[in-house]
Amino acid sequence: MIVLLKIGLALYGVIYAVLKRLPVQKKIVFMSRQSNEPSLDIRMTADEIKKSHPDYKTVILCRKIEKNLKGMAGYGLHMFRQLYHMATAEAAVLDSYCIPACCLHHRKGFLIVQMWHSIGTMKKFGYSILDQPEGTSRKMAEAMHMHDQYDFVFASGDYKPHLAEGFNQDIDKIVTFPLPRVELLKRQDYAESIKRKILADYPQLADPDKKNVVYCPTFRKESSEFVSQIDAVEELVAAIDTEKYNLILKLHPLSEVEVDSPGVLCDHTYSTMDMLFVSDYVVSDYSCIIYEAAILNRPVYLFAYDFEQYTATRDFYIDYRAEVPGPVCADAAEVAASFGQPYNMEKLAAFRDRYISPLSHNETKSIVDFIFEQIEKKTEADHE
Repeated sequence: MIVLLKIGLALYGVIYAVLKRLPVQKKIVFMSRQSNEPSLDIRMTADEIKKSHPDYKTVILCRKIEKNLKGMAGYGLHMFRQLYHMATAEAAVLDSYCIPACCLHHRKGFLIVQMWHSIGTMKKFGYSILDQPEGTSRKMAEAMHMHDQYDFVFASGDYKPHLAEGFNQDIDKIVTFPLPRVELLKRQDYAESIKRKILADYPQLADPDKKNVVYCPTFRKESSEFVSQIDAVEELVAAIDTEKYNLILKLHPLSEVEVDSPGVLCDHTYSTMDMLFVSDYVVSDYSCIIYEAAILNRPVYLFAYDFEQYTATRDFYIDYRAEVPGPVCADAAEVAASFGQPYNMEKLAAFRDRYISPLSHNETKSIVDFIFEQIEKKTEADHE
């Protein structure tokens, strides 16, 4: 497999070398394999570029790699578009690993910025978990130059060493810029707009006699070593009194868990972040959505039913039990019982303030200003 990948990369390299002879345009290319649609952060950044630098073109290339022959072939063709736009752009902005950005030889003046898709980090990733059940093999990571060639990586707050280790980058390349969606989490007009839309679709969530509980666990590679996520969801549904609470399930898009039960809402329309705006309580495990919840001052409860197994196969950058902002519960009954207990909002605020940089209300503009400052520096260096 690795030999075939190297041959394929060599062929793409030849094509890219030819394309790099084309004139460079005033263009920024965004590339992601997180989804087939651009993320909120990408859309906000591209819109700000159009607003502040109207002479620049933005190109957004988003495509997931489907793990089947058709999907792999389709992504292979998609990479030709990536090659052309990288060859003719001044900069690339990524939010995940991108094969041609990391593997090919670029022009001296080409800027690559990794705007990682997570606000904050807690669970290990990338080079921190090579050859682990939840990670990539070392041989594959080396063959595919995983997370190589970045000029800068954005961090939302005080966790630069985590990203430096996970991306295998010098810590000097990790710069503090909270993601654009942090800006929206603080805007009252945006919050009210999203709430109106959600409550129009789900009027039961407006019941003043009920609290809304959003359950948003991280994605797991299912293994016989783990408690099934289906079992965990069913346990939580059974434990929560749906006469007092609306339980909103926001599972990972790859999850196939569905629940048909009174008082339980399985939503596929709105993002998890959107649902935080109508939440009273947030239940998660190891998902970085708890950073967004902390920005909104929503009480966070941790349903860590497989903590020992998860620690053994994935592990954390932080001292999980000591640092997470809410009670860590081993079973669903403990989670439900915690709702009636006093909540330590000071710990929640301390968690937010440590891992999210002081909020400026101009996160998107700050990112765009930085990108163009670096483009200018690259251009000047090329002409020296």
